[in-house]
Amino acid sequence: MWRIGGNVTQRAEGVARRSFLQVGSLGVGGATLADLARLQAATSGNQTSTTRGKNVILFWLSGGPGHMETYDPKPDAVDQYRGPFGAINTALPGVQFGELCPQQAKLAQQLAVLRTVSHGSGDHTKSNHWMLTGFEGPAFNAPDFKLQRRPSMGSAVARLRGPNRPGMPPYVAVPHLRGGTDNFFHYATYLGPGVNPLSVESDPNTPEFKVKDLSLFADLTLERLEDRRLLRTTLGDLGRQVDALGGSVDPHYQRAFSLLSSREVSTAFDISAEQPALRDRYGRHTFGQSALLARRLTEAGVTFVTVNCVPWDHHGSPGQYRTEEGAKLLIPPLDQAVAALVNDLIERGLYDDTLVVVMGEFGRTPKMNANAGRDHWGHTFSVVMGCGSLRMGQTIGRSDDRGEYVSDRLLTPQDVTATIFKHLGIDAPQVVFRDAQLRPSPLVESGAPIRELFG
Repeated sequence: MWRIGGNVTQRAEGVARRSFLQVGSLGVGGATLADLARLQAATSGNQTSTTRGKNVILFWLSGGPGHMETYDPKPDAVDQYRGPFGAINTALPGVQFGELCPQQAKLAQQLAVLRTVSHGSGDHTKSNHWMLTGFEGPAFNAPDFKLQRRPSMGSAVARLRGPNRPGMPPYVAVPHLRGGTDNFFHYATYLGPGVNPLSVESDPNTPEFKVKDLSLFADLTLERLEDRRLLRTTLGDLGRQVDALGGSVDPHYQRAFSLLSSREVSTAFDISAEQPALRDRYGRHTFGQSALLARRLTEAGVTFVTVNCVPWDHHGSPGQYRTEEGAKLLIPPLDQAVAALVNDLIERGLYDDTLVVVMGEFGRTPKMNANAGRDHWGHTFSVVMGCGSLRMGQTIGRSDDRGEYVSDRLLTPQDVTATIFKHLGIDAPQVVFRDAQLRPSPLVESGAPIRELFG
């Protein structure tokens, strides 16, 4: 059993570290460049997976999409349950999706729909934590409701696997991790800041898109960046501290400078290099261009990318979308982005290595409320997975005729996380971290990889 100390990246590094944080920060709650370099050094000799080159792209739908409007419609239910949309046939005989998902419907043979994920909670905070980490989170009204208790999947993968290619960050969030509802739990907690996500903090659908921290020295050539005098001018105090220390700098900071100046990293983020026709296929919107950037990043060696697609909390009450409004606004771009990504991965021969996951923290109430919206529902909801090396072309589990409860094959959040880890070659039940109090903290406690997906 792997037992991994989680706080190794939180060790104080003195004045030089504090100075570097001023220029190498990757956003609030994100990793610093030096943290990422230290992570890569820490994981290079401590890999706990057997499968290299595999990666994950997670479409995160914070707020909770309605399963009736997407992947588990109930066209024969009464109006209050069926909702404002109909159902369409997919490429799988007898399987229907919501009418706003026509492109994914054509690709149903390349997807697997988990229709009976359940944790029973309607609390955004608990449920966000549950789906992102595998473990129940704090209640919304608890004093510690923003306190993350377990590391996110992305951070655990970054700690255990590191990047698929040296010099690349292992865990990236596109375009950011803001928005949604109680969207707090994408981070590393006791695993240390080195495995927090690199959050892009810029919309790849805009002409001015750039990754702020990777463009810090965009006007400098590598030769100029290596000039000691220019380095001293650019970094101020750090340059003087380098002299005071006799030129001795933590090698992790040297690697961090390499990340800043890496042509490979900057090329991976250069979405403008894609052909306009392909960008059109993904959709000229944030969802589509973020999905395309995610493909570029995984192709370049990033192991885990979260595409943050928000917001999905459509109650219909004042200030919130009704189900019909929200669905028309968000489902079509999501449908286009997911379908374009899957097709692109297949065409490039990357689909066997890439697991695409589409999920939020729960579903919506099968019965419409008085405001023509749907409320929170955690008793059964859908998660979509796509990967060429897993068994696709199936739905797993069955909800009842109203979409309220599981009729067959209940799946838990830990079943979902265990499946993701297995794809990456991580034997999750055998991994135990140490939390901040040095107590054992299993990566997966009770879940198991979903057997129907594996040969």
